[in-house]
Amino acid sequence: MSILDSKIPEGPLADKWTKHKNTINLVNPANKRNIDVIVVGTGLAGGSAAATLAELGYNVKTFCYQDSPRRAHSIAAQGGINASKNYQGDGDSDYRLFYDTVKGGDYRSREANVYRLAEVSGNIIDQCVAQGVPFAREYGGLLDNRSFGGVLVSRTFYAKGQTGQQLLLGAYSAMNRQINRGKIQPFNRHEMLDLVKVDGKARGIIARNLVTGEIERHSAHAVVLATGGYGNVFFLSTNAMGSNVMAAWRAHRRGAFFANPCYTQIHPTCIPVSGDHQSKLTLMSESLRNDGRIWVPKRKEDAEAIRAGKLKPTQLAEDERDYYLERRYPAFGNLVPRDVASRAAKERCDAGFGVNKTGEAVYLDFASAIQRYGSEKALTSGMENPSKEEITKLGEEVIENKYGNLFQMYEKIVDENPYKTPMMIYPAVHYTMGGLWVDYNLQTTVPGCYAAGEANFSDHGANRLGASALMQGLADGYFVLPYTIGDYLSHDIRTGEIPTDTPEFDQAEKDVKDRIQKLMGGSGTHSVDYYHKKLGKIMWNKCGMSRNEQGLKEAIEEIAALREDFWKNVKVPGTADSMNPELEKAGRVADFLELGELFAKDALNRNESCGGHFREESVEQEGEQKGEALRDDKNFKYVAAWEYKGEPKDAELHKEELTFENIELKTRSYK
Repeated sequence: MSILDSKIPEGPLADKWTKHKNTINLVNPANKRNIDVIVVGTGLAGGSAAATLAELGYNVKTFCYQDSPRRAHSIAAQGGINASKNYQGDGDSDYRLFYDTVKGGDYRSREANVYRLAEVSGNIIDQCVAQGVPFAREYGGLLDNRSFGGVLVSRTFYAKGQTGQQLLLGAYSAMNRQINRGKIQPFNRHEMLDLVKVDGKARGIIARNLVTGEIERHSAHAVVLATGGYGNVFFLSTNAMGSNVMAAWRAHRRGAFFANPCYTQIHPTCIPVSGDHQSKLTLMSESLRNDGRIWVPKRKEDAEAIRAGKLKPTQLAEDERDYYLERRYPAFGNLVPRDVASRAAKERCDAGFGVNKTGEAVYLDFASAIQRYGSEKALTSGMENPSKEEITKLGEEVIENKYGNLFQMYEKIVDENPYKTPMMIYPAVHYTMGGLWVDYNLQTTVPGCYAAGEANFSDHGANRLGASALMQGLADGYFVLPYTIGDYLSHDIRTGEIPTDTPEFDQAEKDVKDRIQKLMGGSGTHSVDYYHKKLGKIMWNKCGMSRNEQGLKEAIEEIAALREDFWKNVKVPGTADSMNPELEKAGRVADFLELGELFAKDALNRNESCGGHFREESVEQEGEQKGEALRDDKNFKYVAAWEYKGEPKDAELHKEELTFENIELKTRSYK
């Protein structure tokens, strides 16, 4: 085991990034024209990185498996993007955003990276406004802000419930400008199947044309992976069906360490599972917790009556409802962090107070907000003695302006009007804080291979605060990677074009083709989805919202056995040399079957509770924090980075010790 060098600059926290930018090597504009960069993934992190690198003068190739970068999963982000501009005058600052992020991640993130993220957050908003992103505005014309979980200020900029879509369109527009200039060469409907190393450095990728089935070689002086997270290892998640870990896992197998795979976020505000027929889950934005109050019935008999269809939630009086987050966490109420809210919902449902047919749902109720906003609107409109019906109508109009598309989406899926009946929600797998280990420059342990956005591990610790995913992706792409990658590429100004007719490319292509043939050669007993669903059930039951030693040991053995059966018996119809969506899925599930085992191994190794990683053996036993996650700072204050050694069970642990010089480690209380 080694201690990893994160290359954090010396000096005061607030000066590190400025000093680093002033001292790293640069590439002059004439030399940039001779340097090629591959960007895999064109969501917010990849799209912004590609556009910025091309604007700087590099020659960029982009790869995405979708038919257009506009279809990246970033488009599904709803609630907003954080930035410490303090437009509300409520005490926000770069330090406050930094502090909230480190505390929200349960003190398992790297201080220097998080402070840099806070420091550049304001620039992101300016950049996106200049691109024309239609952020919500107050009456006076200033950009509006709302609150998100885990903080006591309003710092989240938003565009209704479509923030990810609008930000992605901004990045895509910036990409299109560079495509038109010839500085970006896009390869849509292409999937990276392997990373190519030459003399120890990342020098290209092997990709499959998903339309023709052709295997292609692409070279570059550096490779940037911005391919999102691995939440689909659980099968059911809020991720798009195509979201996968393949690019990151291929890099891992080529030497890039994989960090903290067990850090997975369970989002508290999702539409509950309705049956075995589902292939994905739908996220309802955390922004809804600004105005929605979460509750279950106080009495089990009422919950049972609701589940049986004999009682409606609107028939329960206020004193018959348990607003359990407001009761347990009065300082933050419904705006506690996601991991806290998720575990609290599970606890209530496990205790028998769940409200849907399966008993796995709680209510998110907007009745109070509708009345509050309606009364305010009536007052500002000069209405005298408005009726309750008039107040309700006005309040619903305000809610529609803030969350209308989310309410519409809920009604289409559930067939209930959330203006009249409380929404039903339940936690679901959403975001992965783990990912490829990167240093301060966002470089992996493979020289020349960089990871940005959700594909890396670097900023969120053990739990991500809401509205910070978009912030990190755009910070990495617009304002961090374009600086730091130049330090590496400054050594390549005389290298010349990287050839693809070399033994390294030959071997990588052979490895890819051999793997495809192996996938096609199964006995045909079961479909790809059969194995994916089985893996998902193991992961959810034994590596989900809570984990224990016995379950994790069982998961490791069960996943290894499932993987062995997969390679023998999977059925992949069609041919390898043509369009074949089942072959695409098979390759992705094969990687999930390896990642899942490493995930369980990492969770077993980390015998503490922190953030989204909740070990049942590590719980506060007394005091007002009784039942909450119990960290072990003495033994686990480190990043766990795993080196590939052939089988997930044989992966070797490397540690990056975390130091906290600017924040005092203490119990993460939200009471």
